[in-house]
Amino acid sequence: MPLTLYNTLGRTLQPFASIEPGHVRMYTCGPTIYNRVHIGNLRTFVWEDVLRRSLKRLGWRVTQVMNLTDVDDKTIRGAAQAQRPLREFTERYAEAFFRDLDTLGVEKAEHYPRATEHVPEMIALIEKLKARGHTYESDGSVWFRISTFPDYGKLSGIDLSHARQGARVADDEYEKDDPKDFALWKAAKPGEPAWDSPYSSGRPGWHLECSAMSMRYLGESFDIHTGAVDNIFPHHENEIAQSEGATGKKFVNYWLHAEHLIVDGEKMSKSKGNFYLLSDVLARRSDPAAVRYLFLSVPYRQKLNFTFDALDAAAAAVQRLRNVEANLSDYARRRPEGEETAAELTEKLRAAFDDALADDLNTAKALGALFDWVRDVNLSIERGEITGADARAALGALRGVDAVLGVLPPPEILPAEVEALIEERLAARGRKDFTRSDAIRADLLARGVVLEDTPHGTRWKKA
Repeated sequence: MPLTLYNTLGRTLQPFASIEPGHVRMYTCGPTIYNRVHIGNLRTFVWEDVLRRSLKRLGWRVTQVMNLTDVDDKTIRGAAQAQRPLREFTERYAEAFFRDLDTLGVEKAEHYPRATEHVPEMIALIEKLKARGHTYESDGSVWFRISTFPDYGKLSGIDLSHARQGARVADDEYEKDDPKDFALWKAAKPGEPAWDSPYSSGRPGWHLECSAMSMRYLGESFDIHTGAVDNIFPHHENEIAQSEGATGKKFVNYWLHAEHLIVDGEKMSKSKGNFYLLSDVLARRSDPAAVRYLFLSVPYRQKLNFTFDALDAAAAAVQRLRNVEANLSDYARRRPEGEETAAELTEKLRAAFDDALADDLNTAKALGALFDWVRDVNLSIERGEITGADARAALGALRGVDAVLGVLPPPEILPAEVEALIEERLAARGRKDFTRSDAIRADLLARGVVLEDTPHGTRWKKA
């Protein structure tokens, strides 16, 4: 099924094709590790995870790189205020970031490069730009001269000819020839961490870091670059200018950007009391799968309005999925006989779900298709219209789509001895031997397995 993506470069929906057949190389802008990430950041990271999982489901192998910005104005200022070495200061926030990703079930990227570990590559990139006439130096700092790159603005659509003299396009407190130019290398100020270079003792500019690290792991041209909409300008625009300025090649084929998350209809702000970390949300409702589901309930190019009522609704939706999974498992156990007779039930889900993913990752459409299927499955179970083989196939289809959604817990496998006791109890209940049935229930409870008798059969869960 052909995949279509909305490319910010050109502002159009475009069929996706990877440079290397069967292999997608993707760069996702990671966090600046000077503080905890908030739920708006995490919405973007979860969407990028779904993009990764969707590409894999649709047949591609994925190599993903997510950078960690551990040296810039914010990390330096934070380390100084905390009176800690830069690495020690940033490490605590890197660890917190990875804990949040793990909590939300985000798959690990293949590479997590840190800026401080790739300074030689950044200096080499500056040298390439220098050789091609794109740079100038001032007081030990090196600048990219935007006027040497005629395509500047092709991503964001900004026209710098209308920028008034004296306006700052890049937030750099250094002398430069034109306010529109941006820093590639910054001469060190007193007390700042610094690296030796041909220009001065200093540090790389933020924009340069991403270009150098993405090309280091993915090559001079690659398939997909992602981030939030506030990365489009100036960050991603500057990445294009310096990358293509250095290589003369197209840097990235598809630029994808996620819209912002707002809270109760307003922008997040600590002063408004609506600024949330993941830990804040989980303190109110300890259900990471519901948070993840809520993030996916709105397509990535639309703003997501986070409310706790919406989180409650997301939790209810996740519970419905858990229930149908349990129903199918129980049905398959009770009806082991029979061949598959309702293949269209599972094929309908696979086709509709994949069609929604191929439509620019339309997760809302995908969830709609999934819950139509859940309704049909529950009716089929109630009427006894499917076989145990059908139930097992449907269960496989559900787990297949959850490999993208990531909201169901991994299936737990019981020891064979426990499975045998559950089957023995079912047989005892069938012959109305409730003494033996109750004894087995008590035995299983002592082993940490709780049995629940429902109209759809007996379910188990860990105590």
